[in-house]
Order: sequence, then structure tokens, then C-alpha cells
Amino acid sequence: MSLLLETLKLENGKLQNLPYHNQRYNKARQELFSLPGQDLSERITIPENCRNGIFRCRVLYSENIEKVEFIPWQARSIQSLQLVYDDQISYSHKFADRSRLQSLYDQRGTADEIIIVKQGLVTDSFIANLVFFDGEKWVTPAHPLLHGTQRQKLLDEGQIHEAIITDNELFEYPKMGLINVFYNLYNMPVLETSQIKKAPTR
Repeated sequence: MSLLLETLKLENGKLQNLPYHNQRYNKARQELFSLPGQDLSERITIPENCRNGIFRCRVLYSENIEKVEFIPWQARSIQSLQLVYDDQISYSHKFADRSRLQSLYDQRGTADEIIIVKQGLVTDSFIANLVFFDGEKWVTPAHPLLHGTQRQKLLDEGQIHEAIITDNELFEYPKMGLINVFYNLYNMPVLETSQIKKAPTR
């Protein structure tokens, strides 16, 4: 089995949204290995040289934590997205092996990111969950490939709401955004849905 991955935002020496990462980490440990819960904060030692600025804290694990990495975070410019299709893809647990996702990302052409459609429904991008603005509120696809920690936090806070969104309906939304551990509703990349490129043929 491939190693699992938990990516946390480390900002000025503090791990962000820790309860949600603990929840997903322990859910995977319970479902895959029947192991009891742990607190990630007790198992991550933050180096002194990572206590200022923003870092990606990558925790690779199976039954036990195998490796913890700290990588300086750099924002990506996302100006366009390409629709890609895969009716069989599954990513219910956050595995380090992202080769299936990578193969879809490689279909982006000249676009910066992708929107993955599974069985006619909008799911996620390569690096983020998605949100769409309906003119009044932000909604997120009800069937993501991965239940992201930022997505769950925003749902719990009532800042976003779930909706079934098909690949045709997404163009009815005037704009969209990408959310993950580094992007919330206030700092996320926001694009007009007109910046989404349809697949040439299906």
C-alpha cells in the first residue's frame, strides 16, 4: 500500500486547522489499519528555521509516521482551467501516490489547472477543492474526490454549502475559486467560469 499523506499549513511556527487534520489522519488510520487516534501536534517537531513564514508540512505515514518534511510555500498563478474526465477515479484517502491525478493534470494543455469530472459531476481540481458563487453564496461540489480540511471547516462554519454540480451547470455560476490548506474564501484564486476550457471531444 502506498504511503498516506497529510499536508498541513505551518504559519509562523503554528500548525493551522489542526483539529481537521487530526480528524482526517485518524479516520484513515482507523479505516485502513484499525489504529486508535493520535494528535499530530505531539508527533511533529517544528525546526527553528521554519518558525517564520509559511511552509508546507508534509506528513507521510502508514501505521506509523514515516517522514515529516517542511517545504517553503509559494503561491501558484491560476488563470485558466481545463475540464478533464475520469469516471473511475477514486481518492477517498489522501495517498502520496497521485499518479492517477497526475495523468489527468497532464491533460491540461495550456491551462494552469484542471477540473475533474466524474460520471458527469464536478469534483475537484488537481491541488484543491472547488467552490462556485451562485450570486448569493458559495457552494462546493457535494461529491469531491477528497474531503479537504479547509472545505470541511468552511462547511462547518456555514461559509459554504454543498450542491450537486454537473459539468454543464458549472457554467451557470459567474465565478469560482479554489480552496485548500493554504487558500480560504479570502485569499483563494478566483476565476470567471468563462476561463474554464471545455474538453475538445468526449
